[in-house]
Amino acid sequence: MRKGSQRRCIVTRQQEAPERMLRLVVGPGGEAVVDLAARLPGRGMWLAARREVVEAPKLAQSMARAMRREVKLPEDFAKLVCEGLARRVQDGISLARRAGEAVSGFQKCRDMITGGRAGLLLCAEGASQDELARLLSGHRDLPVMRVPERFLAVAFGRGRAVYAVVAPGALARRLKTECERFWGVAEGALPDPAVRPARVS
Repeated sequence: MRKGSQRRCIVTRQQEAPERMLRLVVGPGGEAVVDLAARLPGRGMWLAARREVVEAPKLAQSMARAMRREVKLPEDFAKLVCEGLARRVQDGISLARRAGEAVSGFQKCRDMITGGRAGLLLCAEGASQDELARLLSGHRDLPVMRVPERFLAVAFGRGRAVYAVVAPGALARRLKTECERFWGVAEGALPDPAVRPARVS
């Protein structure tokens, strides 16, 4: 997918960068399949990664119009999408940790930030604003994404984890985008990322 290309949401008709959207294809049985990695073969449909879009009453109708055929919408479609995005966020954090590009814990995070080796700060929901301000002191331009605390705890194999820093690079950029897609659809709904949804890739 060439840099700078955009896709149009079949519901809102607005254009956006594809990596910030949700791709769907039609399965063999005519059912809509969410392709979060945007790799499945076939003609794709694109949705804005927003809760009101994946819950739109006329979503199935918009899909049918885009594909020029009847498309079956899975039950609990929004939940499936949300769970799939949650899994991608947690998998991304785990990948960064295994690759040696992410650390957790206040002091380790602070050392990476002050050493100029931070590309993204992940902060657990409910973290102290004062503590976060101390962590970022002098580096307010660092991107910060909030995630459910259990995402960090599971990724780092801890009972509790509040902060994680990811080194600059492709993994940090990918995680930031995945977090934005997740929160766009979740809107406060916090699925268990340990539950891998069916029909979502």
